[in-house]
Amino acid sequence: MSQALRPLFVTVTWGAGGSTAAKSLELADICQRQLGLTTCLHLTCTNMNRKLVDEALEEAKVLGVRNILALRGDPPRSKEYHIDEEEDSNGDFTYAVDLVRYIRKLYGDYFCIGVAGYPEGHTDESHPEHQSVERDLDYLVEKTKAGADFIMTQLTYDLQAYTNYENTLRSHSSGALKTIPIVPGMMPIQSYQILKRITKLSHVKIPDAISARIEAVKNDDEAVKKVGVDILSEMVEDMKSLPSPSATPRGFHFFTLNLEKSISFILERCKLIPPSTESPSPVPSDVDSDVVVDVNISTDNAIPNGTGHPVRRRSHRRSSALNSQPHNRLIVDQDLSSIHPVSRSSSSNATTQLHEAPAVGSGLPAAQANRSNTLLISEGLGSLGREATWDDFPNGRWGPSSSPAFGEIDGYGPSLHVTGTQARQLWGSPKTHKDITDIFTRHVNGTLSCVPWSDENDMSSTQGGALRAETLTIRTELLNLIQNRGLWTLASQPAVNGKKSDDPVFGWGPPGEGFVFQKAFVEFFVSSKTWREQLRPKLIKYGEEDLSWFATNRDKEYESSATVSGPNSRRPSATLGWPSPKNSNMSNAVTWGVFRGKEIVTPTIIEEESFRAWSNEAYEIWGEWRKVFPRGSQEEKFLEEMEKDLVLVNVVGQRFAGKDGGRLWEILGGA
Repeated sequence: MSQALRPLFVTVTWGAGGSTAAKSLELADICQRQLGLTTCLHLTCTNMNRKLVDEALEEAKVLGVRNILALRGDPPRSKEYHIDEEEDSNGDFTYAVDLVRYIRKLYGDYFCIGVAGYPEGHTDESHPEHQSVERDLDYLVEKTKAGADFIMTQLTYDLQAYTNYENTLRSHSSGALKTIPIVPGMMPIQSYQILKRITKLSHVKIPDAISARIEAVKNDDEAVKKVGVDILSEMVEDMKSLPSPSATPRGFHFFTLNLEKSISFILERCKLIPPSTESPSPVPSDVDSDVVVDVNISTDNAIPNGTGHPVRRRSHRRSSALNSQPHNRLIVDQDLSSIHPVSRSSSSNATTQLHEAPAVGSGLPAAQANRSNTLLISEGLGSLGREATWDDFPNGRWGPSSSPAFGEIDGYGPSLHVTGTQARQLWGSPKTHKDITDIFTRHVNGTLSCVPWSDENDMSSTQGGALRAETLTIRTELLNLIQNRGLWTLASQPAVNGKKSDDPVFGWGPPGEGFVFQKAFVEFFVSSKTWREQLRPKLIKYGEEDLSWFATNRDKEYESSATVSGPNSRRPSATLGWPSPKNSNMSNAVTWGVFRGKEIVTPTIIEEESFRAWSNEAYEIWGEWRKVFPRGSQEEKFLEEMEKDLVLVNVVGQRFAGKDGGRLWEILGGA
């Protein structure tokens, strides 16, 4: 879709504390050099090894990435992250402005630097009582004067708040924000749960009118997505009409979450897919790929999926052999000879220019971009379209691991989603197994809003744990597993046999047009001793006809029901009991729906590859939890002991019809 939708540039996120450094740089390399897409790399500067900042900048330069979105990251918490003083980035970087100054000092104008803006105000705490645009202004001015080239805003659904934000920045008495490009963050509404989680994490308000439209269809993922396309399309059209300073581009940054279908429809509806009009002739040989000229970018042709050269304009010339090819370029459809320079003053008093290349030279298709060749796959047409179903019911880690949307939806790696202070308020100071058991008991009872592995950690909830209605139907069974069997449950669902799609508890999908089914499953941590001596023998006794299961530990020792029966069976190992072959290709659809005029939909899948990937994150969360306590403390040592000892297990009850639907709970909960 990168060639069909023709974005001007893409962004690559950076995990808190540098947790995704290697993956982020690898993805930036793929986007920049293999796909030929101008790439903007997010970079945070707090709570990580000091060398990571230098290595990331140098690697970006080597890869030809010349756009950096300079962010602070989480507030500096050196003690929690257990960083040695000599290697601590917090010694040099406290705020994003420190990173901006550092990049300018070391690299001059080499990088185009963006900074974050918050149309509804910025806050570090989960309760946004101090959010204020006015409070943020001085910091934003300081970052701009330090060398920032553009502002990339946080997502917003409040058009009035965004309009007021732009007006406030443009009219600031310093004049520093009068002409700097401001790129609004736009997040398509992919599902009701994703919307609620992302807005909560971002402290973003949903206007009542928009909330009412979503609430009316919240149980139908397909309808939520369609309404979401309408909402975002309306916002884009309204933003396109906002006044903009002369020669300052109007672009849009779409947060894709690796889901392209909604964005495809929004871009087409708003006429944001630029036509390819240049001739197929190559770029003139006398035009250095590093020579850049000013250009006034057309509103309808500026479709940022990141941030970069539509902002800073450089006057100097560099050798085309200076860096790895291809260099970052602004993709335009105009003839180079027809472009006239437009100057802009900056805090550095340097005349700046734009990188530019025609679409043919940037690896984009020369053919006219229209419905026939851009949206067929998104509409599920053709052989490729029929296979691109990950977008229909996005379900994070419970979807197929082949989906681009698999995994954490916020893209920032394992996290408690709360500060250290909040973690201690929520979960206290655990020092024994009983302390952990009490935490999980309170959560299932509804008196604790979350556990460290919860998708949504909401301290402000007035409704306790806010468990889903279907989970309440198996609360008694879960409490039995936690309190009497020592199983600390992370995820679960009851069995369902042919409930209508509009059922108030179990229904999903188009209302009144189908039936939904579920197998019961539960995922939990259990001590290695209990696993080895009690639970594992029980699971093997019943066999795969009744139970399908996976198990692993922190050391990535792995086994499953497929590896302990039949031709794949192996002798016991010291820890789990049975080593596994490298890949048993085990997969189990645990939620599916049958709807009028559609093939069977399977939004929830439990498979070996996804379980292995999730297990890495699950154990890393133990490590994140440890960091909120002083090094060497009793709590820190106990949590480390748990991380090393516990086994992560996922068990699926294969029977879902009638009384057999409760068989999973009888087996696990019985003596």
